[in-house]
Amino acid sequence: MSASNRAARWIGEAVMIILSLAFLYPLFLAIINSFKSFQEVMSDVIALPNHWTFGNYAYVWDFINYPRLFLNNTVITVLGLAGIVLVSSIAAYKLARTKSRLSGIVYFICIMPMLIPFQSIMLTVLKTARFLHLSDSTWGLGLLYWGFGAPLAVFIYHGFVKGIPKELDESAMIDGASGFGLFFRIIFPLLKSVTATIVIIDVMWIWNDFLLPLLMVNGSPTTKTLTLAAYTFVGQYTSDWQYAMTAMVMAVLPSIVVFMFLQKYIVKGVVAGAVKG
Repeated sequence: MSASNRAARWIGEAVMIILSLAFLYPLFLAIINSFKSFQEVMSDVIALPNHWTFGNYAYVWDFINYPRLFLNNTVITVLGLAGIVLVSSIAAYKLARTKSRLSGIVYFICIMPMLIPFQSIMLTVLKTARFLHLSDSTWGLGLLYWGFGAPLAVFIYHGFVKGIPKELDESAMIDGASGFGLFFRIIFPLLKSVTATIVIIDVMWIWNDFLLPLLMVNGSPTTKTLTLAAYTFVGQYTSDWQYAMTAMVMAVLPSIVVFMFLQKYIVKGVVAGAVKG
């Protein structure tokens, strides 16, 4: 490698490190302020704590009933993920295997919602959810994520399925497989890497989502999510910023742990889908 190439590589790595630190800095501020008292937060928000207040975490744990809200987040995330993966994978497989103009139109309709901002339809979604008795319940919120997460999942699955040879389908049909048996026994196991990518992306989204839970399950303390609980410490006239930062750290920590352990599958799945598509 020439000197110019090495210099360009070092510069690129330095820029990436600087950008990474810039993105991580807000999280760093949230963590250090979660160990401060209210007076320290108000006096200097960017300084390290003079006295590390570990009691903030014990207080927030009890105040928001963390185990119950953690269970709510888990139910919503698991239910949302199950529906997104199941519906999107089947739909993408069928659309990829059906070569017709109608199939192309349906595929376009399926992925088009990705271009629609949620804020423009949130009132309609809220009214529809109330009409269907889906509001103020964790399972109802989980079902709503099916519709919001399916377009991107269909788009990713569709590109991957197109790279799977149709001869596999024909061989399986000769052996007696058909319908859902063909899909779940032959095709779905081949979607492992791209499914892992979709799961990780949607876990980060659903677990940390704020606006949709605010509209759907904010009416009762027993149905709130962890991100909504952090918002309870922010008031119109006074705010307990140290507790708000503590609750936010406790809310996002599980999703960060999942991402750290499974991040390699994101690049692997996306690259595989791009190559095969």
